[in-house]
Amino acid sequence: MPELPEVETTRRGLMPYLEGATVVGVVIRNPRLRWPIPDNLPALLNGRVIDSLTRRAKYLLLNFDTGTLILHLGMSGSLRVLPVGTPPEKHDHFDLILDNGRLMRLRDPRRFGAVLWHSGDPHTHPLLASLGPEPLDDGYTTSGFDAHTLHQAAQGRNVSIKQFIMDNHIVVGIGNIYANEALFRAGIRPQLKTGQLSLPRCARLVAEIRATLSESILAGGSTLRDFVNTSGKPGYFQHQHWVYGRADEPCRRCGTAIKQIKQGQRSSFYCNHCQR
Repeated sequence: MPELPEVETTRRGLMPYLEGATVVGVVIRNPRLRWPIPDNLPALLNGRVIDSLTRRAKYLLLNFDTGTLILHLGMSGSLRVLPVGTPPEKHDHFDLILDNGRLMRLRDPRRFGAVLWHSGDPHTHPLLASLGPEPLDDGYTTSGFDAHTLHQAAQGRNVSIKQFIMDNHIVVGIGNIYANEALFRAGIRPQLKTGQLSLPRCARLVAEIRATLSESILAGGSTLRDFVNTSGKPGYFQHQHWVYGRADEPCRRCGTAIKQIKQGQRSSFYCNHCQR
């Protein structure tokens, strides 16, 4: 599933083509995504200017003066920028046609993505209203995520630290890949009980979460199966993974074989020597 770096990579690739462009057409080939695509989108969007393209957690927000188009890539989705008239393929379900000769196309083989409309403040939409703070302060979103808030939220909690930081009510956008990677870099085992985490270790973890996500964005995200950017190219951060997907391979830091366990139906990877 695309995580925060992949979604942010997509946002940055779309921005030059979408911001300030006027919608001149909407094509809905298959409305049956995780939630049905609203059938009145052509009437809502035709002739409207895209004011800005922002991100909240793993959601992309196309902001118009009349409302917001909320997009989610689901398990296998991608958004491409293509010349108008490019023939669609089997899993190309939605096009937004622009006045600059380009279109934005959603490809989603597994159809777990979303294309939704909200006429009010998008942050009040039910999918976004209860989300936790952003992990990064990137100029258009402000992070409320720091060591003290993490440590306070962790008090008395018996859940594992990996599952804790993947909870979107605690902090948004940290999926399985980057939880594994950040915990390795912070020297924390994924199965450690959250309530045992000291304030200094929280500070280290917050710093490594931010560093891991930022470095992945610079590398265009991680491509393990489906993800491609808006030009159809894969990300490259998977070549820098310390532990994720490296079960039984030697740790890049100490040489100990990387272990793999199951936590909450997800695979966790860690080094028994470097993480405590």
